[in-house]
Amino acid sequence: MDLWVAVQALILGIVEGITEFLPISSTGHQIIVADLIGFGGERAMAFNIIIQLGAILAVVWEYRRKILDIALGLRKEPTAQRFTANLLIAFLPAVALGVLFADLIHHYLFNPITVALALVVGGVIMLWAERRQHLVHAESVDDMTWQDALKIGFAQCLAMIPGTSRSGATIIGGLLFGLSRKAATEFSFFLAMPTMVGAAVYSGYKYRDLFQAADLPVFAIGFVTSFIFAMIAVRALLSFIGKHSYAAFAWYRIGFGLLILATWQLQWIDWSTAQP
Repeated sequence: MDLWVAVQALILGIVEGITEFLPISSTGHQIIVADLIGFGGERAMAFNIIIQLGAILAVVWEYRRKILDIALGLRKEPTAQRFTANLLIAFLPAVALGVLFADLIHHYLFNPITVALALVVGGVIMLWAERRQHLVHAESVDDMTWQDALKIGFAQCLAMIPGTSRSGATIIGGLLFGLSRKAATEFSFFLAMPTMVGAAVYSGYKYRDLFQAADLPVFAIGFVTSFIFAMIAVRALLSFIGKHSYAAFAWYRIGFGLLILATWQLQWIDWSTAQP
């Protein structure tokens, strides 16, 4: 395995792990960083599927006790049954729209400019959501209604636009729809499990020819790195929201998005002035 390829896998695994569950768009950061370090082509598509699985495994491990309690109580416990039903309801909109539009979105919107615009717009919306008066009716995920779940499910569909952020869309959607910060964040984590696993299985089957035995060492580096840094990010975020709002993430999104737009504008000016 080439050393630079190993370094690329390490970098992208770190980026995926840190950004997947923060409301700053993991896909957007992957697109930008992969472009900067020259990691692309068919290998990159297969690699992204693997590192997303590493990130989701981290949150499954972090919530393993609650997952086990829900599984054991599913037959008799109304709370476990309601939570599972809410998760399924929130999951379905992304399944339907993803199957219909995933290829079109990937073809037309997976570029740095779309990412930058989505980062900025999402950051502005996040600031507005944090500054408005919060009317909380669900302090925990167990207090949610099926209507809450459905609304968050549709909010998650916005994350099909790269740069929007799946966690950002679901967390801010949760805040707007009456969930506490803790409930919105935890439900976002739980909703990521079926959503990301489903997307990975679908993409893995669709692009199964891209997986080559020779790439296993690269995939292993990305997978392990993503798992470790996702675990760190999940724990850090839960600790952070206990004392702070999401405003810091909003300003980061806006600043990063504007930096991308400024860089693109300078490149366009250089290109245009170089033309005869």
